[in-house]
Amino acid sequence: MILGVETSCDETAAALVTRGGEVLANVVSSQADLHARYGGVVPEVASRRHLELVVPVVREALAEANATLDDIETVAVTNGPGLIGALLVGLSAAKALAWARRLALVPVDHLHGHVASLYLEPEPVEPPFACLLASGGHTLLLDVRDHGGYRVLGTTLDDAAGEAFDKGARLLGLGYPGGAAIDRLAREGDAEAYTFPVARVPGLDFSFSGLKTALLYAVRDLPHGELERRRPDLAASYQRAIIRALVERVEAAASRLGAEQVAVVGGVAANSELRASLPAAALAPLPLCTDNAAMIASAARFVEAIPWPGYLAVDARASAA
Repeated sequence: MILGVETSCDETAAALVTRGGEVLANVVSSQADLHARYGGVVPEVASRRHLELVVPVVREALAEANATLDDIETVAVTNGPGLIGALLVGLSAAKALAWARRLALVPVDHLHGHVASLYLEPEPVEPPFACLLASGGHTLLLDVRDHGGYRVLGTTLDDAAGEAFDKGARLLGLGYPGGAAIDRLAREGDAEAYTFPVARVPGLDFSFSGLKTALLYAVRDLPHGELERRRPDLAASYQRAIIRALVERVEAAASRLGAEQVAVVGGVAANSELRASLPAAALAPLPLCTDNAAMIASAARFVEAIPWPGYLAVDARASAA
């Protein structure tokens, strides 16, 4: 078995996955309620909470899989990108477990992990495919040719799609996390009520800062007391603009590559309108859209492990490689 550990942001996660891609356990402890009072993730608070949770989630994953540490062959852990303090907690814990039991360790790129969520049983997706990775911290278009990695075709020039959802939710007076709050409210609104801009930037890149500003102006220009009544329409129209940008770009990427298959991963892949807008796409299962350790263990199946004890100098990194 592979023991996966993920602490890149505000989810503390551990999972057990077989070499064949069967998920035996996938435990995620979210800090969303803890950070909701701040309207977003506070890095220092997240790091301290990971310290409290990383051992309990590993124990819970082992219990869920009816396994012990004696059954573990390899330890996989996210070493970037992410919040540096949060990453160091998971990396230190994984190193300690692997070193104490003389196991190999696989440092995993968090973004590769999201793509590798598609490779798990019971319905693994086989490359090649064009992939949209949209989350709170990243929005990327990827050319995935094999299980071992990807080539970046486009990225965001400013906010990530998930970040745009969170900032929009804040402007509308909704809760955190913003993506889920907007998705729920949008079902009550008219997506044609407002026309928000979809940025047309060169190539296959994205831009969401202008859209956020347009929402700010729309909210600011409402007559006093009107926000409550118009909030569903604003949410629906704002969401429509984000989803249009994502769908148009991923379709353009697939056309440019001549890709017969399109896939969508990351936290924004859980959005109901995005899933409905790409009915033929391979979509990450809902439990594997947000950060989790099963995807990290999955990616580790296709990355060369570092044998004991050569990984003690491996460091975390905040930005993408």
